Amino acid sequence: MSLPASTRRPTRSARRLRLTAVLGTALATAAVTLAAPASTAAPTAAGRAARAGSADDAARTRVVASGLDNPRQLSFDRRGRLFVAESGVGGSGPCVAGAESDEVCYGASGAVTMLARGKQRRVVTGLPSLAAEGGNQATGPTDVAVGPRGGYRVSIGLGGDEDFRRQLPPPARRQLGTVMGGTLGGGRFVLADLVAHEQDTDPDGAGPDSNPGGLVRTGSGVLVSDAGGNDLLRARVGRVSTVATFPVTAGVPNPFGGPAIDAQAVPTSVTRGPGGSFFVSQLVGFPFPQGGAKVFRVVPGRAPTVWATGLTNVTDLTWHRGRLHAVQLADAGLLGTPEGELPSGSLVRVARGSSSPSTVASGLAAPYGVAVRGRAAYVTTCSVCADGGTVTRVPLG
Repeated sequence: MSLPASTRRPTRSARRLRLTAVLGTALATAAVTLAAPASTAAPTAAGRAARAGSADDAARTRVVASGLDNPRQLSFDRRGRLFVAESGVGGSGPCVAGAESDEVCYGASGAVTMLARGKQRRVVTGLPSLAAEGGNQATGPTDVAVGPRGGYRVSIGLGGDEDFRRQLPPPARRQLGTVMGGTLGGGRFVLADLVAHEQDTDPDGAGPDSNPGGLVRTGSGVLVSDAGGNDLLRARVGRVSTVATFPVTAGVPNPFGGPAIDAQAVPTSVTRGPGGSFFVSQLVGFPFPQGGAKVFRVVPGRAPTVWATGLTNVTDLTWHRGRLHAVQLADAGLLGTPEGELPSGSLVRVARGSSSPSTVASGLAAPYGVAVRGRAAYVTTCSVCADGGTVTRVPLG
C-alpha cells in the first residue's frame, strides 16, 4: 500500500481514486493505493493467505471455491445455492484514464458464480468490468441476489460520476453504476440507473459520485447501498428513490499532519434485520480510521440511527438466527496495511450497542462479503485478486 504524495484531504471531485476502482463498492473516498501482490494470482496462494492467521483459525476455516476474479459479496438462495459476484478482470479495452490517472480497460469479464453440491460454475457471464493491467482490483459486479425462480439482481460498481462514465464504450455506459436484472440462463436488463439518480439529485449534497454496493431484495425492487453517494437507495424498474443518507465522520486525525479530516461515510452493504428494519455497514473514507466504522439501523421513513460502533473498514454484514455478523476488510485499518501486501481482516459478531465486536475468525486475506447458512459463514477472500479469489467457509460453533 503506497501513501499519497499530498496530505490534503481528497476533494469530492477527486473521489474517483485508486481504491474506488480497486474495491468497487467499498472504498469510495480513498486516497491511497492498494496493490494485490503478484503471488496472489494463483488460487493456491490465495487459499494459503485466506487460511492464515491464528493456528485455531487456520484449523477451522476451509476454502470451498477458488480461481475467482475479484470476488465481492455473495448470498444464498432458498435452495441453498451460493452465488458470488465477481468484479471480473477488465479486458482489452477501450481504455480510459482511471483513478489517479492509472489507465483502466473495459471488458465484459464480470460474472456470477454458483456453488452447489460441492461444485462451482459461472452461471452469469459477460457483465461489465474495469481493471488496470493484470486484472487485479477490478470494478464491476459487486453483489447478487437470486430469487426462487432463478431471477437475479446484481449491483454493478463504478466509483465516479456521469462525466467519467461517458468516456466508456456503450456497454459500460449503459451498465456500470446500475442494478441489473435477469434470469439464470436467460436475458438481462438494466433495472435502475443509480449514477443518473446521483447526478440528478445528489442526495448527500457533496457532489455527484456513485458506486453501487450491497443490495437486498424487497418485493418488486431492491434496497442498495451507494458507497460513492453516501446513501441507501430503493431501486425498482426505471425508478430510484433515496431512503437514507449517512453523515461524514467529523474530526478524524490526519495521519500526515495538518488539520483534522471529515471522512466520508462510505456505506457498503445492507441487510434485512428484525422488525422490518434494515442494517447498513460502513467502511469510512480516507483516512479509514481504525475503530471508526459503525453499523446503522434504518427504518424507511426515519433517519438512520447508530446501532453499534468500534468497527474497522466493514464491507458486508448479514443477520442469521438473531445474530449480526460483519466482515472487516482490514483490522488494522487500510493505512496500516504494509505496501505490497493484502490487508488482513476478520469475520466478527456485532451486538447491539457494542463498541467492540467479538472475533469469529481472523487473519483472512482481503475478505469482503459474507453469507451465513446453518452453522457456517461463507466469506469471500483475496477479493482484489484476478483468478485468485476464494470463498472461505468459517464454522460458527
